Amino acid sequence: MGFDLYDLVNKYPSSQMMAIPLAIFAIALLVIGGNYMITGVPVNLGIDFAGGTAVTVLTDDSTDEIEAYFAAYPLISIGEGLNRGNYIRFGPMDDEQFRSLSRDIGARYPDAKVDQIGESFGQTLQQQALIALLFSFIGMSFVVFIAFRSVIPSVAVVFAGLADILVTAAIMNIIGLPLSLGTTAALLMLIGYSVDSDILLTTRVLKRQGKLEEKLKNAFRTGFIMTTTTLSAVTALLVVSWIGQIEIIMQIATVLLIGLLVDLIITWMFNAGLLKWYVQSGRAKGVLPR
Repeated sequence: MGFDLYDLVNKYPSSQMMAIPLAIFAIALLVIGGNYMITGVPVNLGIDFAGGTAVTVLTDDSTDEIEAYFAAYPLISIGEGLNRGNYIRFGPMDDEQFRSLSRDIGARYPDAKVDQIGESFGQTLQQQALIALLFSFIGMSFVVFIAFRSVIPSVAVVFAGLADILVTAAIMNIIGLPLSLGTTAALLMLIGYSVDSDILLTTRVLKRQGKLEEKLKNAFRTGFIMTTTTLSAVTALLVVSWIGQIEIIMQIATVLLIGLLVDLIITWMFNAGLLKWYVQSGRAKGVLPR
């Protein structure tokens, strides 16, 4: 299967290989930009960043009954877990409304667990998450440039990491998956995985001796096996977390699954196409184009 896919992609010139990932990237920018214009944020925020209240209750009440009971409050979602557990999330509210909510929760669900994240604290977490992402990209860019000491291969690796994050974030907006501490951690993991697969490709093409087609074929063989193995593990994690209704693990697995699929497209179409052009154009010294 992997070799057939490689042969199919390799039939096309570099410009056509790069066109599809660039079109996907442009659409992702439109989705993120549209979300920013509508909501004021590029990615929909969970209560970790936007602030809000999370309530864990053990009850036999149906979802409709819970919604009716809390109709006066900014209810966001109700997640059902094992052993009659329900995870209820509310949006930001003022102190008076929160005290009223606490009284209503205590009256009906005396054993409930209530966690509140203030809006200012959520903004602090936003800043810290942004700093973590920025430092990840700065560190990645520095290491990549030191490793290859060439602008085009280095830009290709950095762009691939950026595209993985932005396209995954756009898909999160489309499917309604919010940005939380868990999904932020998953996005950071994607940066590392993207760099790993792109450095594998770039090293095989630029550092090894041999013909370009053979080096691309060998790189794809290794990278495709790596990614599909990881995809299988992440899919299993997603299924187990869905069965057990472990929301945070389910969100992390979903982001990783989306990001790995995106990385397949970005790495083996855009980055491979760009490196193919780079070598065939004669800009890569000491590398055989054929």
